[in-house]
Amino acid sequence: MTVMETAVDPRNPSYLENRSAMLERLHEYEDALDDARAGGGEKYVSRHHARGKLLPRERIELLLDQDAPFLELSPTAAWGTDFPVGASVVSGIGVIEGVECVIVANDPTVRGGAINPYALKKTQRAGEIALANRLPLVNLVESGGADLPTQAEIFIPGGGIFRDLTRLSAAGIPTISVVFGNATAGGAYVPGMSDYTIMVRHQAKVFLAGPPLVRMATGEVTDDESLGGAAMHAGTSGLADYLAEDERDGLRLARQVIRRLNWRKQGPGPRTSNPANPKYDVEDLLAIASADQRNPFDPREVLARVLDGSEFDEFKPGYGAALVTGWGELHGYPVGVLANARGVLFSEESQKAAQFIQLANASDTPLLFLQNTTGYMVGAEYEQRGIIKHGALMINAVSNSRVPHITINLGASYGAGNYGMCGRAYDPRFLFTWPNAKSAVMGPTQLAGVLSIVARQAAEAKGQHYDEDSDQAMRMMVEQQIESQSTALFLSGRLYDDGIIDPRDTRTVLGLCLSAIHNAPIKGAEGFGVFRM
Repeated sequence: MTVMETAVDPRNPSYLENRSAMLERLHEYEDALDDARAGGGEKYVSRHHARGKLLPRERIELLLDQDAPFLELSPTAAWGTDFPVGASVVSGIGVIEGVECVIVANDPTVRGGAINPYALKKTQRAGEIALANRLPLVNLVESGGADLPTQAEIFIPGGGIFRDLTRLSAAGIPTISVVFGNATAGGAYVPGMSDYTIMVRHQAKVFLAGPPLVRMATGEVTDDESLGGAAMHAGTSGLADYLAEDERDGLRLARQVIRRLNWRKQGPGPRTSNPANPKYDVEDLLAIASADQRNPFDPREVLARVLDGSEFDEFKPGYGAALVTGWGELHGYPVGVLANARGVLFSEESQKAAQFIQLANASDTPLLFLQNTTGYMVGAEYEQRGIIKHGALMINAVSNSRVPHITINLGASYGAGNYGMCGRAYDPRFLFTWPNAKSAVMGPTQLAGVLSIVARQAAEAKGQHYDEDSDQAMRMMVEQQIESQSTALFLSGRLYDDGIIDPRDTRTVLGLCLSAIHNAPIKGAEGFGVFRM
């Protein structure tokens, strides 16, 4: 393979400017992470500990193999909403008894672990990841059920959680539940539909209706233990497969279950058992993305600090130069790369991308998309040359590709460029963003300008005077709105990605994702839709 050279100079003023801007965004993100890790706050955390219970991240730490990594997903879900940051759920991928698993843990310190609209989306996304990548799913359950004030947004789509559990089981992907506390009403179906269910004595309460509702509905007077306690379910109803003496015992039993799964990956292992590290300093990744998004940057500088040995075989380097395509390895796994180099996508880039995606599918090679695009080129010349059909060609290839895709937004992801570069709507196996990243239908200035032009033309058509002061105020308001709604924190808070990552962690995150992806077979598409040529 070809070893990449670097043009990054730490003495360059732009290096320091870019680094400073990235660190500022990182500090904002770390503040949001602190809010998520605080759960329901000191009062509720202390109360929970006083009851002899563990916090969700403490449970996860005991469940995982010693020193095993945990790739947390969407940790800042619900940021900027009326719900606490983190959305009362912790989810991610970790290694248990040598098996990569998806883990979902309710946080009972946040409104009793009640499921709000963002918790629902986060939980469902974890199920999607488990199914797509053939990863066992472990639920650490302690939730009071649906957040009743927002039940209208939860009840109907929420049934998909139970459907997905049964689909995982039908696909031969194990599901395990450990119940530490409440699992009531619809929440009772999580342990009820899991392949393996563990309940903690004197803590687990699993019933469709609690004692007050039973009394109101039937007149029967009963208590928690008789109605849904762990001992009853282990000895009488048969819902519990294992009865744990305490929380640590419940986690031990979960590890025991996973150890006996006889689980094996179905995808090929790494091509290189001891891959070489990149040649260049990972700290440079803080300074490569431009502080001003109007200034493009060379994604090869990112690849040189992410790929094994900084080795990259570029495909069609002299054609469609605004899109870099080529082959490399990452933690020993082969990958094909598509990375924006100059923001705008032209017809040449679109055709190049479509061919490259077909080649990756022919060789069963996963694809890595590095986004930094303002979209497809506009204007009479480009329309006449066929930018629509060429952009459609690229989007067709992305849509019907069957090899796993991983997407990272390094800077900008605007317009249909988001689609062509495998945005969320195109089901990448994983999608992460750098903290400086932005995404919207177009940039704030452009969007405000379009609205201004349309309003001005409408006034002229009616023979009306156009108020320039009102126009200026409107443009400022729109720009501020779009700017705030296109930031990484805003979009990650609404689960349009799987989390924001420190640029320096990019190689590690990609390695964990590639390893998880290879639990499932890797097979490319055998055919694509009709390509308009």
